[in-house]
Amino acid sequence: MKRVQKCIHRGLILLLVIGTFCARDGLGEDSRPNIIFMLSDDQNWNGTSVQMHPELEGSKSSIYQTPNLEKLAVQGMRFSAAYSPASVCSPTRISLQTGKSPAQLRWTKAAPTMTADDGYKLIPPSINKNISTDETTIAELLKLAGYATAHYGKWHIQGGGPGAHGYDEHDGDIGNEYASKFSDPNPVDIFGMAERAEAFMEKSKKAGKPFFIQLSWHALHAPQNALKKTQEKYQKLSTGGKERSIQRAAITEDLDTGVGRVMDAVSRLGLAGNTYVIYMSDNGGGGGGKRSTLNGGKGSLWEGGIRVPLIVRGPGVKAGSWCHVRVNGYDFFPTWCEWAGVKELPARIEGGSLASLLTNEGQGTVKRPREEMVFHFPHYQSGDGPHSALILGDLKLMKFYETGKLSLFNLANDLGESKDLSKSKPEETKKLAALLDKYLADVGAVLPKENPNYDPNNPPEPPKKGQKGKGKKGKREGQRKK
Repeated sequence: MKRVQKCIHRGLILLLVIGTFCARDGLGEDSRPNIIFMLSDDQNWNGTSVQMHPELEGSKSSIYQTPNLEKLAVQGMRFSAAYSPASVCSPTRISLQTGKSPAQLRWTKAAPTMTADDGYKLIPPSINKNISTDETTIAELLKLAGYATAHYGKWHIQGGGPGAHGYDEHDGDIGNEYASKFSDPNPVDIFGMAERAEAFMEKSKKAGKPFFIQLSWHALHAPQNALKKTQEKYQKLSTGGKERSIQRAAITEDLDTGVGRVMDAVSRLGLAGNTYVIYMSDNGGGGGGKRSTLNGGKGSLWEGGIRVPLIVRGPGVKAGSWCHVRVNGYDFFPTWCEWAGVKELPARIEGGSLASLLTNEGQGTVKRPREEMVFHFPHYQSGDGPHSALILGDLKLMKFYETGKLSLFNLANDLGESKDLSKSKPEETKKLAALLDKYLADVGAVLPKENPNYDPNNPPEPPKKGQKGKGKKGKREGQRKK
């Protein structure tokens, strides 16, 4: 039934698109903008040399050097309060493709989930890591609207790969393992991806078609594959840093070089005036630590796990501008549809278009179906255990399922989430908790369940922040391997 509805929906979109084209004078050259979306992997909010908040020095790295991203920021708009849909990889990626939250999609984890045998207090929901053909992707809509579509790099949501979901050209159904094959002179395929993107731009220009390209960079995975020259540079700059930290700095700069090659190709082909270039991360990286403005990291819903760098350059975007409105990665789905002239969107889309923010110097609001923004991570991948978060205005509520604890923070004056206001603001806490529960019920989110095998006298070792955790079962398997 869903597939029939999807076919009917595609037909409606096609009719709307045909009407849009017929309304143009003489069906001349297509003036709709090109879109290049670049997604980095595991990159902190302060993981580049671009300062992501004008008043916070800690919102940029004092080590990494990313001159091309600095150039992109000078030419475009920085978003100081941009969020990834999830604090881990594949849930963000399917959310970006569909415009729906991971909670609604019931895809809230990237790595395998825990079972009762792992011995934790709660059993997290299992995940079907396979994008369904029932979902309508952004590439399918844009392709129906006359765009040439391409996806290069990490897909990581299976379902037959990008070609089965609207992409004309792609690298296949690949994940993290693909990156390790590429080292100097093409670290984690950064430069190969840039070359393929340029060729696709050139081909699309010759065909007179607008294009949508998603570059899902493998970096910052496999940092040991960074260019030797770049690694040597950071070894000299390092003051006793660990080898892994040096490699991570090097792969960050190599990634920036790849971004620069894409930007150069846009200019070389004469496309800069009508092309949006977007750069963001799929989630935060390691824990916040003493040098970070933010608390937490990957696998947690503290700001360090979900607040990410976001820069946009393109038609109507004022150079060197800022936007402090809270935005989410799934907001790009309706944004791209608006740019492409797609008026009929799939049901239950959760994002709102950012188009007016971009053309109004970052001022205004994002009109989503719901005012609140919810993040759902009912899993074990940090010391926090399964938890959810809700942001409404400047207030952020966090709910921890093992204990039932509720914490409340005001992000306007406590970005590091160090002052829990739940006891001093009980009414606000209760109101937001009820709103969170209602949202999760409305979208059909799956919650963790009590584990009948849990032994409070012999609990498993909790995962460290940013780690996946093994539990008792994983611990036993590790011992057998030794």
